[in-house]
Amino acid sequence: MKCAFDCVFYYVSNLERSIRFYSEVLGLKLVSSGSIARFDLDGVLLELVPTGDESKLGGAGNSRVCLAVPELDLAVRELQAKGVSTGDIQTVTNGRFASFRDPDGNELVLWQTV
Repeated sequence: MKCAFDCVFYYVSNLERSIRFYSEVLGLKLVSSGSIARFDLDGVLLELVPTGDESKLGGAGNSRVCLAVPELDLAVRELQAKGVSTGDIQTVTNGRFASFRDPDGNELVLWQTV
């Protein structure tokens, strides 16, 4: 089988609200919107797919979108100033990170390599 990478996606309950969150709060570039919304993350497509099935919301699986930031403390403060609740900053061997959730409970991670 031959295959190629296509995208990463999250289910959302309200597409317009999610577009505002990802573009205005996170500053991601909206590439297209219609029945789904597509954002460009350094050449990787992040898609938001609307669903009426609440069991699909919140990203209960093991995948997370990690956003690299040059200064984690500043990025966390910026999100908090926009009303986004973040987890505590945690340090691991090769970096630091803090988690937060979009309006549908999908987890995202801010990551700073050290």
